[in-house]
Amino acid sequence: MTDQFTGTVLIIDDEENLAQAYAEALERAGCECIVTTSGTDGLEQLDQQKIDLVLTDLVMHPVDGMDVLRAAKRVSPESEVIVITGHGTVKNAVQAMQQGAFNYLLKPIDLDELRAIVKEALEKVHLKQDNAELRRQLDAKFSYEGIVGNNPRMVRIVETLKHIAPTNATVLIYGDSGTGKELVARAIHTNSPRKNRPFVALNCAALSEGILESELFGHEKGAFTGADTLRKGRFEYANHGTLFLDEVGDLPPSTQVKLLRVIEQREIMRVGSNAPIKVDVRLVAATNRNLEEMVQERKFREDLYFRLKVVTVALPALRERREDIPLLIDAFVQEFARVHSRKITQVTPRVREILMHQEWPGNVRQLKNTIESMVVVTRDDVLDVDDLPYDVAPVQVQPATSLMPGMTIEEAERRLIAGTLESTNGNRAEASKLLGIGERTLYRKIKEYNLEGGR
Repeated sequence: MTDQFTGTVLIIDDEENLAQAYAEALERAGCECIVTTSGTDGLEQLDQQKIDLVLTDLVMHPVDGMDVLRAAKRVSPESEVIVITGHGTVKNAVQAMQQGAFNYLLKPIDLDELRAIVKEALEKVHLKQDNAELRRQLDAKFSYEGIVGNNPRMVRIVETLKHIAPTNATVLIYGDSGTGKELVARAIHTNSPRKNRPFVALNCAALSEGILESELFGHEKGAFTGADTLRKGRFEYANHGTLFLDEVGDLPPSTQVKLLRVIEQREIMRVGSNAPIKVDVRLVAATNRNLEEMVQERKFREDLYFRLKVVTVALPALRERREDIPLLIDAFVQEFARVHSRKITQVTPRVREILMHQEWPGNVRQLKNTIESMVVVTRDDVLDVDDLPYDVAPVQVQPATSLMPGMTIEEAERRLIAGTLESTNGNRAEASKLLGIGERTLYRKIKEYNLEGGR
């Protein structure tokens, strides 16, 4: 295993010969070093360029190491600071660590110790940078209320949603159970001019015909046995907002006729009433059934079908977008750690591998439920194989390359990375999750071992 490591290090020490010695030792390890001999110059460097690590003497005038520490934490929170001190000022070094310094070194400095501590600090910096990049990617995908995906189909879907959300067009969403149809409907509503008005959802498959019509259109007092009071329906509650009709393919024929009338005339009549009520509702419908086949079989009205499919969005099953699973895992871990007040620091590579190779018949909903279960039952801050639900079976993944006795650690690491890249078709984001390292670290390893592939 190589002792090389990378990062931009700012060295501040008013004894120039010492500062140059530190720089030479770190540059041999692979760092890029910037040397200054005053705290004032150091502050200027922090303002002018991106610094991963600051190595600063504590005792300097007029700007001392504590001033540098405070400035570094303000200007570049992801950077780390190591302070250098003499035996007489150890108390000040401890105070610096209480204010955010990574560690301190006592003069005279052992260069091997210097390299070890700097390497550890830079690994922490790179991890924070990787996490920040992940959060940036997730935030970009969350612009539509939780829709996460780098899969090309999902990218096109998000672009379509951005285009149609500001309109009043009726939308028909196709997708298997658990693919996120309601999530897409809410995304359309949230990014539309109706976002401050109600979003009302109704599952058409969950109710009998009589109750369904009452839920949709409301009823007058005395309209039927048990109708003791006037009741507004979902269309009235959704007025000036969005109505989401899930499993619209399960609508009975009589209700299909009435829904068509509402779409065409923009008015409803409560059950038991002849008085029309004007409604302004954007309709988003969803189904896991093939409505076109149902039309041909005369199980679904053709005129209603064409009214509903002004814009069509087809969501892929999770098995068709496996490259999104690492992103979804991290998004759900973050969500449920917050919901259940748990601290989760890691999902082990083996768990990621198992989750990547499941079939997921329940799609994103099943993965989400699995992650929530793991967050709730884990006894520590690491999600490991023993936290998996009973219905998630471990899988055996054949490695693309094998490890042999007598192989050097460097060659074993090289083969492991190469095999993982091959198994993920060169997807660095996916490979880094399986390997349990940051994407930046993986990229450095690819360059170090002169590996082909990786995107």
